[in-house]
Amino acid sequence: MRFPLYIAKRYLFSKSGTNAINIITLISVISIIIGTAVLFIVLSGFAGLKDYNISVTSIIDPDIKILPSSGKTITITPEQEKKLAAITGIQNYSKVIEERVYLEYDGKTHLGFIKGVDQNYLKVTNIDTTLFAGSWPSIGEPEVVISIGIRRRLSLGISDYGNLLRIMVPKPGTGQITDPTSAFNRSSAVASGIFQAGESLDNDHLFSNIDFVGELLDYPLDKVSTLELKLTQDANEAEIRNELETIFLDTILIKNRTELNDALYKMLNTENLALYFICTLVLIIALFSFVGSIIMIIIDKKGHIKTLSDLGATLTDIRRSFFYQGALMIILGGGIGLFIGSIIVLIQQQFGLVNITASLPYPMRFEFLNLLIVYATILVLGILAARLASSRINNNFLTTN
Repeated sequence: MRFPLYIAKRYLFSKSGTNAINIITLISVISIIIGTAVLFIVLSGFAGLKDYNISVTSIIDPDIKILPSSGKTITITPEQEKKLAAITGIQNYSKVIEERVYLEYDGKTHLGFIKGVDQNYLKVTNIDTTLFAGSWPSIGEPEVVISIGIRRRLSLGISDYGNLLRIMVPKPGTGQITDPTSAFNRSSAVASGIFQAGESLDNDHLFSNIDFVGELLDYPLDKVSTLELKLTQDANEAEIRNELETIFLDTILIKNRTELNDALYKMLNTENLALYFICTLVLIIALFSFVGSIIMIIIDKKGHIKTLSDLGATLTDIRRSFFYQGALMIILGGGIGLFIGSIIVLIQQQFGLVNITASLPYPMRFEFLNLLIVYATILVLGILAARLASSRINNNFLTTN
């Protein structure tokens, strides 16, 4: 092994007698460096996007959300509340009532989605950090916090006690409606604040007190739409799920933050995988030129091959020499590409030179796992390419002058 490796090192750093071969070899190595760097940057970019989306959803989504397995409500008794509060790992929980509503203000109308929350809600989520005007509704007051989308559509200002927002919801029941004026529960509220929390909420959401929304919907005190839980850092989610299922039996569904955004994560993972394969395909194309350059080096070194054979080198040794040369080119090229890609990712993380919008830099996350994936990819593909190129050497090279 030492002899083929020694020859490979000599060939690696020596120039060919033909200038064209030197240029082609340089181009193939540069393409490997660029392809490796691009693949690492793409994976880091998608890791950053995933982190960004998680940071956005962490503002509005709880660690665990309990939903009804059927129907629209969960019945929670005082005894169940005591058991829920006693579960180890639950830091806080909040009762929530939510429903589609019809909004009317100053002759303008809009369909919205109201969430009535209790006083613990701000301990479960960080939705109050998205307020950019006004304040969160006071307990027991007919106040709502509206999204920026509702504010734009209704031209609704905050603290306008002279012109209240009308909120209407269809009355529960069956049968034909004979009097449209009595088909809705109605209430009025003042907007105490405006929030902006992302596209999923900004179009139609508004928040209020659970007692106000419960009265609007004619819900009894033991009926809620969902329960939202915040866990401690050392919480065991699997054990908490088991205890919740014991308390509520088969009446609930339990979802964590990832499950609540299942479609989003599937989309991100699918796009990440697709771009990985696309970039890998680009690397494979670049390796074709690499194989060609190795073969041309072999042809250029034909005289050297004959000399090595005359000195006692076997065909296997000679093939290994060029295989090791190609493998060393891949190891060095891939390493340089990863170094360049890492520098670019770290610079973007630190300084945000490339922006998605005027104020939002493109998110990047440096991950050693991505580093290993990219390096493993280039090594496997490159070594296969080097093996393919070195196998072109046959007995004709040993006998031809």
